[in-house]
Amino acid sequence: MLDPALLRQHPADLAERLRNARGFELDVSGLESLEADRKRIQVRTQELQSLRNSRSKAIGQAKAKGEDVSAIMAEVAAFADELKASEVALDELRDKIEAIALGIPNLPAADVPAGADEADNVEQKRWGTPRSFDFPVLDHVELGARNRWLDAETAAKLSGSRFTVLRGPLARLHRALAQFMLDLHTDTHGYQETNVPALVNADSLRGTSQLPKFEDDLFKTAVGESTRYLIPTSEVPLTNIVRDEIIDADDLPLRMTAHSLCFRAEAGSGGRDVRGMIRQHQFEKVELVAACTAAQSEDEHQRMTRCAEVVLETLGLPYRKVLLCTGDMGFAAVKTYDLEVWLPSQDTYREISSCSNCGDFQARRMQARWRNPETGKPELLHTLNGSGVAVGRAMIAVMENYQNADGSITVPDALKPYMGGLDTIA
Repeated sequence: MLDPALLRQHPADLAERLRNARGFELDVSGLESLEADRKRIQVRTQELQSLRNSRSKAIGQAKAKGEDVSAIMAEVAAFADELKASEVALDELRDKIEAIALGIPNLPAADVPAGADEADNVEQKRWGTPRSFDFPVLDHVELGARNRWLDAETAAKLSGSRFTVLRGPLARLHRALAQFMLDLHTDTHGYQETNVPALVNADSLRGTSQLPKFEDDLFKTAVGESTRYLIPTSEVPLTNIVRDEIIDADDLPLRMTAHSLCFRAEAGSGGRDVRGMIRQHQFEKVELVAACTAAQSEDEHQRMTRCAEVVLETLGLPYRKVLLCTGDMGFAAVKTYDLEVWLPSQDTYREISSCSNCGDFQARRMQARWRNPETGKPELLHTLNGSGVAVGRAMIAVMENYQNADGSITVPDALKPYMGGLDTIA
């Protein structure tokens, strides 16, 4: 959520910034009308509350003197209904203004390139040279068809489209990748391994900005009176650990990592990537989350992105790093780097990690703060999140980049300690 002062004091300026940066249209006249009503009703509510308090005090004083209080009590009763109606109207207006605020995306950082979509993203670097093959390249679906190690047909019987059953050494490769990433991020990069729930409440999803805007992309469960959501990424529970907390300065930056199942309805995918495991309703990620001060924020973003890069470099997977333009960034992000891994079957780079700095946007929703020792006062944290990396897409990249002419797959050196002695998946 943006600073409410921007909405109250400079709505026209904010609207122009949002239009230019995000293509987002803010209804300034509607907002100003609501704000004017709020101010008017708030003033009247405060007047009535003050009058109630003063007359209540007068009743007490009159009773202490043994005086007749019926006239004063009649006066209080006369404006009690107006006060109640005024308080209800004020709450309704505040809810309407908050609903508008919750639907406004974050403002990009000054160094984010302007652009409409992914075509305007700016490449920052490339690492590794895509392999030249002297045999016809197979995609991960064809490679996984051997012994039905990658089985979409059975998954469709069990659950429907966009699910996959993995078996045998391919299932082990998938597990090995997750274990490798966790070990790298905890032992080398200093993130704290954290195991989090896969079901969260609505407050958690509001905190990280999935609600209310992206509810159609979420899977919801209901048991009796209890409603919860399957997490789209462990960013949600990890980041919400600091919700309604004041963190000590000595504990910052706070860095957490988790391997979890992720669930996305993919309501807006428009039928993209229906073949194989690129875009699934259920997948796994090793997530990186950090909370820090505003002064630490930019350095922490660079560090987090570098941690994700090391995963791909250690696996020997060619990739490129791109800085997303204003039109391609996520709703909550101030700035985002995407890492795109090389997929030989598609002859292109595909996104495997997205590392975003959200500034104080999520923290304001969550009231996640730290105490500044210089002032003794709490200040909003900055929150960051990144894929470190998507496990299924990493497996696809390993399969395709390490494939052999006979359809077997060579196990990368970094994964051999996790593969029970397997050097090749054949």
